[in-house]
Amino acid sequence: MPSPTDAIHTYILAKDGNRPFLMKQAFAENAVLETVVKSDAISFPGAVEGLAAIEDVLVRRFCADNENVYTFCLSRPADTDRRFSCHWLVGMSMKATGQLRIGCGRYDWHFNGQGKIEKLVIKIDLMKILPGDERDAAIGWLATLPYPWCSPAEARKGLPSRAALADIAEHLKQVASLPATP
Repeated sequence: MPSPTDAIHTYILAKDGNRPFLMKQAFAENAVLETVVKSDAISFPGAVEGLAAIEDVLVRRFCADNENVYTFCLSRPADTDRRFSCHWLVGMSMKATGQLRIGCGRYDWHFNGQGKIEKLVIKIDLMKILPGDERDAAIGWLATLPYPWCSPAEARKGLPSRAALADIAEHLKQVASLPATP
C-alpha cells in the first residue's frame, strides 16, 4: 500500500516526466481535482473528476505545452496523514516559445484508506513568465534543488536575481516563516 509520501512523489514524477501511466499508482479511480488559479499566466479547469480526466489535464495536456518541468513540495507529509497541505514551487519552459514559467502555491491532499489520492486541490498563487534567454539560468537553479522535497530556504538559495522573480522570492520567504502544517 502506498504512503502519502509515495503517492505525492509518484504524482510529481508522472506530471513532470510526462508519464501518465504512473497516475494510477497515485490516484484513486474516482479522484477529484480542483484548481484555484490566481494568475493569468496559466490556466486549468476548475474541477475534474476521475483518474482518466486527471491524467489528461495534469499530464497529457500539461506536457503538450511544457517541458523541463520541476515541481517541489516545500514540506513532507507524515506517512500516517489522511490530509496534508504543503506549499509548492514549480518551474518549466514552454515548448512553443521557450519562455519560462516559475510559480508557487499550495497543494491540499486528501488520501483514501489505501494511501491513494482521493482529492487534490491545487492553488496557484503566483505564476511568472520570463523570457527564453533566462531559461538556462533558471532551469540550472531548479536542477540543483533537492527533488521533489525542498525546504523554502533551500529553494531561495541560488534563485536568479531578477525583478520578475521578486514576488517568488518573497513568497518563499513568507512560507519559510510559517509554522509547520499539522
